Amino acid sequence: MLETLFKLKAAGTSVRTELLAGLATFLTMAYITVVNPATLSTEGTGMEFGAVFTATIVAAVIGTLIMGLWANWPVALAPGMGLNAYFTYTVILGDNYSYQQALTAVLVAGIVFLVLSVTPARKYIINSIPKSMKLGVGAGIGLFLAIIGFQNAGVIVDNPATLVGLGDVASAPVLLAGLGFLIMAVLDKRGIPGSIIIGILVVAIIAWIFGAGGASLSGVVDTVPNPSHAFQLDFSVLATGGFIGIAFAFLFVDFLDTAGTLTSVANLTGRVKDDGEVEDIDRALLADSAATVVGALAGTSNTTSYIESGAGVKEGGRTGLTAVTVAVLFAACIFFAPLAQSVPAFATAPALIFIATYFLRNIKDIDWDDVSEYAPAVLAAIVMPLTYNIAYGIAIGFIAYVLTKALSGKLDSLNIASVGIAVVSVLFFYLR
Repeated sequence: MLETLFKLKAAGTSVRTELLAGLATFLTMAYITVVNPATLSTEGTGMEFGAVFTATIVAAVIGTLIMGLWANWPVALAPGMGLNAYFTYTVILGDNYSYQQALTAVLVAGIVFLVLSVTPARKYIINSIPKSMKLGVGAGIGLFLAIIGFQNAGVIVDNPATLVGLGDVASAPVLLAGLGFLIMAVLDKRGIPGSIIIGILVVAIIAWIFGAGGASLSGVVDTVPNPSHAFQLDFSVLATGGFIGIAFAFLFVDFLDTAGTLTSVANLTGRVKDDGEVEDIDRALLADSAATVVGALAGTSNTTSYIESGAGVKEGGRTGLTAVTVAVLFAACIFFAPLAQSVPAFATAPALIFIATYFLRNIKDIDWDDVSEYAPAVLAAIVMPLTYNIAYGIAIGFIAYVLTKALSGKLDSLNIASVGIAVVSVLFFYLR
């Protein structure tokens, strides 16, 4: 049955290899079961940790099963880092949208992504967005995650004179967060799967034992938390400029993230044809966009393909059986909500900072010999953390890109997609 369903022999793999690959992928991304609920249930969002925990598991399981059973790709999905922070700190806490309206924006983005995935527009958009801007946006998301992580750890605090300042670096939360980061970096360097989740758990256990930062273990296993945020949507602001801008930001980042992840996995698994086409990319994109729709309905931010799937590919994973294995392991986590909720914020903070370092690697591939390429990209990256808004970074970056190219006599470097995004960005600011 497994051979018929996943075509293991044709892919040059076995059941044992696929199961081990699935375990490797799960260990590298299991941190999301703790980090995503903690992020979305931040005080002031109106969302409950338990409900988001359940939504996170549901979105990860269903999205990954679709990817594995239908697309037959060794790729796992879960609510994406960066977009969950944007959902919480910008859309809800910054722009004062309700979580129901934010979930509606995610749903709209998912539906548009779904439509684009079945049309030729998908390939055109992916190929038309300037490489430098793709890289700049990715780096900006990393900086955005980093500043949130430093705040949660207590490293960065409010300062009335300079806006931000250094916290008490001798405090237990800051020291433990630093320990967590070191564990993650060292274990990752040594090639040990699950470095992030191991770092989180080590810091949490130390905090529970000594009561650091008021942390305590309130339980390990319990019944499944009530998915009270499921189908909680609010379409009342659907036609407003601000809402459209937010939905566009969700769509843009999710689209780029998915395209980059799937292309990377395709290269590793030999799915790229001689002419550059990627085998079954349509099914994989449809699976990803469908997962975002499912996640929004379940009550969480954008669900997307995880680059951590590369860990499983490195272990030999080549088919959807790897993804199905990950889905089963995620499903088993559904009863561990009390354990996840007991993890203090300063234990998950180093995960945000460590993931940020991965995003920031994007900048090395920017064309640093052409100021019209690197200046707008860097501008987009810097604006995101300083305004606490991914959409602002995208908008200002593309406006700067088009104007810089046009005014420096490089109109031939522009295409309809870039100009279109810049025009939409101007309208976004005007209609706010």
